Amino acid sequence: MKAVILCGGKGTRIRDVTEVLPKPMVPIGGKPILWHVMKIYSYYGINEFILCLGYHGWMIKEYFLNFKTMNNDFTIEIGKPNELMFHNGVDESSWKVTLADTGEEAMTGARLWKVKKYLEGEDHFSLTYGDGIAGIDLRQLINFHIEIGKITTLTGVRPTGRYGELSVDNNTVTHFNEKPQMTEGWVNGGFMLFDNKRVWDYFWPDEELILEKEPLPMMVRDRQVAVYKFDGFWLGMDTMREYNTLNELWSSGKAPWKVWS
Repeated sequence: MKAVILCGGKGTRIRDVTEVLPKPMVPIGGKPILWHVMKIYSYYGINEFILCLGYHGWMIKEYFLNFKTMNNDFTIEIGKPNELMFHNGVDESSWKVTLADTGEEAMTGARLWKVKKYLEGEDHFSLTYGDGIAGIDLRQLINFHIEIGKITTLTGVRPTGRYGELSVDNNTVTHFNEKPQMTEGWVNGGFMLFDNKRVWDYFWPDEELILEKEPLPMMVRDRQVAVYKFDGFWLGMDTMREYNTLNELWSSGKAPWKVWS
């Protein structure tokens, strides 16, 4: 299974750090939050990633082009710059990362539509945002998605407001309300799964296509969206307060999303 990660956002609510960096590259404990997201997937055996790039996407490309040198001790002989001696390996050597330019201003649905070609042959794929992390067991999520048989499975979490609220009836989403005042307690926390053979009936080429406002509500009307209820740790890095919270948790050595050793 491949994981698609939406990496095009500008992060206007944490402008102090995103004026220079794209939001997925904002560091948590010295590593981009995108790296943390990918480590969660990798721990559960998902090592193929498709990154939907937008704002300052070239910086994400640079990070992966220089990944080994950025995450390793090495010796360089200045007269032979192409002959680097690395002193240790990287745990991410099994990752296969496709970096796709999906447009500076494209909306979430448009970004996903543009990487459809990289998902050919997949029965199902995962999708999440490049700024939200969780201590979620992805094996349980995938098993739930396969067993329930809907086109889409969303991970329902219980943070404060600001995210797409889900109305749920017996593990099926009956209404999707983007960024409301909280009423029922469950919101869309990313970590979504899609049936690759059926989901594209709800998409079309349009730069303004917003996944959360058009394709998802259409699938909800057809009762094709399930919710996996997750009561564990989840946090979307949307404000400076959340940025600081994540860094404090990492520094404490008790980061609840760090499932890897």
